[in-house]
Amino acid sequence: MEEQQRNAYSSKYLCRLLMEYRRPILIILAVAALCAIVFSAPFFITPLYKSTTVIYPTSSNSTSKVLISTTYQSEKDIMNFGEDEQTEQMLQVLNSNRVRDKVISRFNLMEHYNIKPDSKYPFTRLNKLYDNRIKFRRTEYNAVKITVLDSDPALSAQMANDIAEIFDSTMNQIQKEVAVKAFQLVEDEYNTLCNEMAQLEDSLNTLRKLGVFDYESQVEMLSQQMAVELGKGNTQGIKNIQEQLDILAEYGGASYAINERLDNDRLQLSLVKSKYEEAKMDATQDIPRKFVVTSAFKAERKSYPVRWIIVVVTLLSTFLLLIFCIVVYDQSKGFFRHEAEADAAKKRKTSENK
Repeated sequence: MEEQQRNAYSSKYLCRLLMEYRRPILIILAVAALCAIVFSAPFFITPLYKSTTVIYPTSSNSTSKVLISTTYQSEKDIMNFGEDEQTEQMLQVLNSNRVRDKVISRFNLMEHYNIKPDSKYPFTRLNKLYDNRIKFRRTEYNAVKITVLDSDPALSAQMANDIAEIFDSTMNQIQKEVAVKAFQLVEDEYNTLCNEMAQLEDSLNTLRKLGVFDYESQVEMLSQQMAVELGKGNTQGIKNIQEQLDILAEYGGASYAINERLDNDRLQLSLVKSKYEEAKMDATQDIPRKFVVTSAFKAERKSYPVRWIIVVVTLLSTFLLLIFCIVVYDQSKGFFRHEAEADAAKKRKTSENK
């Protein structure tokens, strides 16, 4: 019962205060609304236009392994959309200094944001504006949404689309830094094998000029011919065959070793060549690293500020502040408070008499 009386007293007290000061309250609220409308106008707050681009990362598999390798086995194709890991990588690259610096340089954002290079903390202000106006977030479907706010609607759309392209070139550049070094290592190995095989071929050519072609088959054939000549008693023929056998005895071992080494080098070269072709493709070819799902377009209406929200928030905050000030003022004067307390006391007395 007492709680209800206190609530009734508070409500009545507040209503009487509002009714008594309704005119100044309405005047102040009207002035606040007018100020909110005026100070949210374009000449006080620069209107910003929003443009968005939605992109998916591609699979991060090596292009060469997917396209030309015969030994690489994977269910992932180069045309597959990226998964969680690739989406996280995309966000990391988009938020990196590489992308930030390219965007700032391409669109001359220092001048566009009216930041003087000789002012105090120019790069801190530039980075803060960049972070406030250019945002990247992951969507519920594992895509990445690029949102750009700018005072120029056409530039806002161009920036959103170009950031997707900048991401593409940055990803290729990052991967090429590794791919080029890997290609140089494989190329060195490939060239070393080619040079070694060329030297071995030159040695074989020298031996061929001496009559050493195939050590085993030649020895077998000359031995048979020697037996025939011995049977005939052909001294000159025997002498000629013996000279050839002597040459084979001197250089045959070298010929055999060189051929064995060439066979091994040819096998090794076939393996290195496949790696060489894969590494060359990775180091020289650029492929898209993203799928563009939604391209940005020029916005027709501004997205910031929303003036009606500013006006409503201003009116509510002003009204609450006025109530607080009026209550404090009346508590110090005591007029309405005493009158309300007297009315409450009469009601209590009347209810007790009943």
